Amino acid sequence: MVNLTKRPIAEATAALRQGWNRFSATQKLMLRGVALLVALILAATVVGGWPPRATAAAESETYTGTAVLSEYARLRTTLDSTTAELESVRLKLERAESLLLYSTRYRIPADFTALVYDIALGEGIDPELGFRLVNLESGFNPRATSTAKALGLAQVQVATARYYDPSITAEQLYEPETNLRIGFRFLRDLMETYGDMRLALLAYNRGPSRIKTLLAEGQNPDNGYPSSLMEGYTGGN
Repeated sequence: MVNLTKRPIAEATAALRQGWNRFSATQKLMLRGVALLVALILAATVVGGWPPRATAAAESETYTGTAVLSEYARLRTTLDSTTAELESVRLKLERAESLLLYSTRYRIPADFTALVYDIALGEGIDPELGFRLVNLESGFNPRATSTAKALGLAQVQVATARYYDPSITAEQLYEPETNLRIGFRFLRDLMETYGDMRLALLAYNRGPSRIKTLLAEGQNPDNGYPSSLMEGYTGGN
């Protein structure tokens, strides 16, 4: 009697079906090849590996399908590795497409686009929101300075920056990487504090203390800033 374990085969089939729609035509062909190989190995093992009926002892032993399971494990490892590689390629392609989109939309150099994109992700901000904020705050001018003495790309005040880095100087806030990292981190903290995108953006624009005062007085703190930044925006928290 052949007693092959069916669970690993079912798991492999389920795994392939689950990720099927995520793959391109080329990737699907690769997966079909792996599935066909598994089927051929199973068929060859069942037919060629049937236990010989030489003795009564041999007749009493039940075939456990060890060879099939071993081959399945090897193929599953190969499939997992290939899937991970394809996912890595997909993420790189997604990043490249996003950089092209933002670079074209805002007419900024590719390396500058990559800086904004990567720092936004690193600080837990949706890149789309990050680009919108920088565009509205400074028009992507690293030397931008407001009448309220907010500096750089994300228009960060020195007092705010020193909450994150007590030794920072005004001149350092004109450095794109430093400014973006602090600005996006500040916005991320505000989003976590308020749990509301519009209030977080208002606090970023008007200052947390001012928003707290207006809310305590029962006033509406909205000045139109969130609407300007979020027009057409569908992502976010």
